[in-house]
Amino acid sequence: MSLKKDKQKVLGEVFDDERVKSFLNYEAPAGVSTDFHLLEKAYRGMNVGNFATFLAFFTQAGHDLNATNPEGHTLAQIASQHGHGADYVSALKTAGAL
Repeated sequence: MSLKKDKQKVLGEVFDDERVKSFLNYEAPAGVSTDFHLLEKAYRGMNVGNFATFLAFFTQAGHDLNATNPEGHTLAQIASQHGHGADYVSALKTAGAL
């Protein structure tokens, strides 16, 4: 018996400004910095171009690009360890992350 996926992977989803801004509205789990959670959600859910746009909205809203996870790591530190993370780290640094 073969099982089929119930959801198709969405490729090339259009992220207009409103969709990008919607990533500012996620609630963080207990014990996690809201700013870090928002950054991580955007990092995991956006291509680098949309992520750079998100960072502009994120900083305009007064959020912290250097927020840390419960282990004390910034998103830039985490993304730098990922094979695809270099462009995201560059976007973070361009936006003002340390």
